Formats: sequence, C-alpha cells, structure tokens
Amino acid sequence: MEGAVFLDRDGTIIEDVHYCRRPEDVTLLPNAAKAIALLNSATIPVIIVTNQSGISRGYFDWGTLEAIHQELQRALTRAHARVDAIYVCPHHPDDRCGCRKPRPGLLLRAAAELGLELSTSYMVGDQHGDILAGQACGCTTVLVDSGPTRAAARGARPDFRASNLYRAAQWIVHHTPGPT
Repeated sequence: MEGAVFLDRDGTIIEDVHYCRRPEDVTLLPNAAKAIALLNSATIPVIIVTNQSGISRGYFDWGTLEAIHQELQRALTRAHARVDAIYVCPHHPDDRCGCRKPRPGLLLRAAAELGLELSTSYMVGDQHGDILAGQACGCTTVLVDSGPTRAAARGARPDFRASNLYRAAQWIVHHTPGPT
C-alpha cells in the first residue's frame, strides 16, 4: 500500500471565502496548482478532505458542491494538476460525526476505499483541526500559513510548518521515499 497527501480545501488550495457557495467563488491560492502538479509528478496520490457544513446549514446542496468541485478540478487541469479524490463531511459541528475534522473519519474512509497507508501519508492544512485529524491517523502533518486563521492554528504542533502549499509540497517530495 502506498501513502498519499491529504489536503484541506479552503485556505490551503483555494481562497477561504465565507461558505464557498458558488463555482465562481473558487480561486486557487498562488502556486497551489503548481504544488499539486509537483506531487502529481512525484506520483503521490492527492486527496482533498474537506468539512462543508454549509450543506447541513442549508447554504448550498450537494449539486452545488459538485459544481464547485468541478470548477476546482477545471482550474487545476488548466494548470496541469489534478486531485485523485475528494472526500466531504457535510455535517454540522454539533452533529459530532466521526468524519468532521478534527476527527479522522474522512482520512480513514479514503484510506480504506483507496488502499492507502496512513503511516506513510501526509495531512496538509491551514487549521488546528487539520493537524489533529492527521495526527489521529498517524500521518505526518504539515501546517500551511496560507489560510485566514493563521493565529488560530498556532496551538497546532505539526511535523512541519510551511508558508504555503507549494513549500509544503517541496518538503513532502524531499521527505518521501521513492519506490523500492
């Protein structure tokens, strides 16, 4: 089994807008596509894991979320990058589900469905909850300072801290063993 890079979406890959509700709201962060393309060239699977409580709050529906993710995929494709899968938690924080980060459910589900080894995987995100989710699964964790809540993530103790996703991807590629 191989490892993967799990990426948070908002504040890590795209600009974090208050409840991204429309495809037009998708704006890649600088060098985010370049970072994902670097991971792609290193043949490391790239999986998005994202909390989207806007669904349970009634701000948008699954069809709208699918359109948002299609726009994200189109933007990445234009930059010669791709993600291999997207996993979503649609639940409200009060639901206390197992899939909402900081709980590890999305990562566990992706690993089981895609045959991934979590101990050789990375979790990259801009918030404390991203780091906790990765740590709960035994992933190496990377905190990026690209999101709007940099101060809130200061309590996180990641394995590495990067200024943005591209710097994180460079570190991951350098620290990931090649095929044996």
